Amino acid sequence: MSAHTHFTSCPRGRLALAALLLAVPPASSQVIEYASDSASVAYQLEGSWPTAATALAVEPVKPAPSVFNEDRILGVMPDYQTVRDTTHFVTPLSVKDKWMLAVKETVDPFNIATGFLTAAESQAGNETPKYGEGWRNFGRRVYAAQLDFATQNFFSAGVLASALHQDPRYYRRGPQSKFVQRIFYSVSQLAIAHQDSGREAFNASGIGGMALGIAASNLYYPSASRTGTVMFGRVWTSLMGGAVGNLMSEFWPDVEQRFFKKK
Repeated sequence: MSAHTHFTSCPRGRLALAALLLAVPPASSQVIEYASDSASVAYQLEGSWPTAATALAVEPVKPAPSVFNEDRILGVMPDYQTVRDTTHFVTPLSVKDKWMLAVKETVDPFNIATGFLTAAESQAGNETPKYGEGWRNFGRRVYAAQLDFATQNFFSAGVLASALHQDPRYYRRGPQSKFVQRIFYSVSQLAIAHQDSGREAFNASGIGGMALGIAASNLYYPSASRTGTVMFGRVWTSLMGGAVGNLMSEFWPDVEQRFFKKK
């Protein structure tokens, strides 16, 4: 039997309990009114206090936008290096960003696939690099094509752009300029680059990176593909490829907006 049960079951206990209840004065009207007001305030606060459902409705913090252009030309070709909107201040790339650009360009699936196609083309006619025929030599061509692209990105966007404080990106002129002016501008950007400070300068990182990349290929190209004529031909091909790339970066947004209604 508990102490509480024993206390209330005996006559003395009941008598003491009755006396205790009679000794407690009834609550005054002010106390009752105060309690009523407190309950009303508590009810109002409960209605305005954020609940778990309200907290879940708060939007999460959005990640910072990429410093690179993630849109693709024709939906497949990477265009990381293009600054499409140059009508406002463009934040310069950090050294880390420049190296990241070199990596993104090198490992992009489209560029890797292009290396395989380039190897297949040179394999068909035993063109440069002249490794010969057969599957083994096709593999060597694929390796050389991927390495060619990687070394040029490494030297241009990574090493020289960082050392010379140059921006490896292409600054698009945009539709505010005339068509012919934009063509000349696109081609001229092979030789002109933007410094991190914003001023224009000779594109030493782009031209120098291309030259260093081609020179480095002599370490793994066969002797038949290390002649001066072959080297000059590769420089010319790289320059033409750069010009076409700039033109596509310049005009593709216009084509996309006009025919695909993309803003």
